[in-house]
Amino acid sequence: MGELQDRIQRRLDTLVGTGAETGLQVAVYEDGALIVDAVAGTAEPGRPLTSGTPIFSFSTAKNVAATLAHLLVARGFLDYDSPVTDLWPEFGAHGKATATLRHVLTHTVGLPAMPREITPRELPDWSRVCESLAAAEPRWPPGTATGYHSFTFGYLVGELARRATGRSMSELLREWITVPLGIEGQLYFAAPEEVLAGFARLEQQASHWPAAPILAPWESRPSADFGNTDTILRADIPSVGTATAHGLAAMYNAVLQGTLVDSARLTELSALAFEGTDQVFGNPARMALGFPLGRIGAPAEENSAAFGWPGGGGSYAYADPARGVAFALTKTRLVPNFDTALSVTAILADHLSGTR
Repeated sequence: MGELQDRIQRRLDTLVGTGAETGLQVAVYEDGALIVDAVAGTAEPGRPLTSGTPIFSFSTAKNVAATLAHLLVARGFLDYDSPVTDLWPEFGAHGKATATLRHVLTHTVGLPAMPREITPRELPDWSRVCESLAAAEPRWPPGTATGYHSFTFGYLVGELARRATGRSMSELLREWITVPLGIEGQLYFAAPEEVLAGFARLEQQASHWPAAPILAPWESRPSADFGNTDTILRADIPSVGTATAHGLAAMYNAVLQGTLVDSARLTELSALAFEGTDQVFGNPARMALGFPLGRIGAPAEENSAAFGWPGGGGSYAYADPARGVAFALTKTRLVPNFDTALSVTAILADHLSGTR
């Protein structure tokens, strides 16, 4: 810990002190060493936030689900190009028989939105959600276009995992990531009831949120009420989850350092796998296997090799194999932009430019 820790800590303190944020965590690993573990603000009124306080962080949890998918392949349970129907025959309905895990990971299956009969009330019912997805008609033939699979992604990966191993995503997360890496209590799908009191509470900033007509409002607009609901926190919904910044960064550091995957697998999972226009949001999309490519806010000349998901509300986690950096930021106030993450990653980029 040194100058970078101090610079980022000062930035977090300023954001909280001015009222722009209420609670923030940032963790950074560089070449295997933890160089930033900063925190500011409160977990809820009257309770300080610590670096060990889990925060519900929406789609930053897709980083965890995608990492588990690669571990399933590395351990021989799945193959990137095997049809989903090899394990899940019902999924072949309405022309989805050609779908593969590669299509799931690149968000090209064609099921970006939940079937209309699925609402937040149904999300904890794993079987019902998966039955609806298996019976759904895709918006495009699998593999022909990409579009952000907001909530469906985690169930698609998770049902393949369940059928291949007999275990849920929350069980695999504990057995394959949090226990081996010594970060129990820092990454959760389906959190145990007894730990919920220690979680941070989200708050909603009243502001305009970008629309995504393909998705239901609850799929595209992160809600503090959703992330503060015990039934959601206790459910296996592996497109969203609860994490500390340190837990996310430690997982990505283990990916970069070869603890979770070998160098050949790292090269494969971080390579360009699909490029096109996102059919949900309309933006250009460059997808690796399970992750968007490029650090958000990076200038074009950086040629960023980073990969990782931001989360609705402003959280962000990524790994950068070219620089040996794993980064995560989690926060308690939900906002419709990534200004805080961009301001912190700019400090990190300035540090790296002076050390590389």
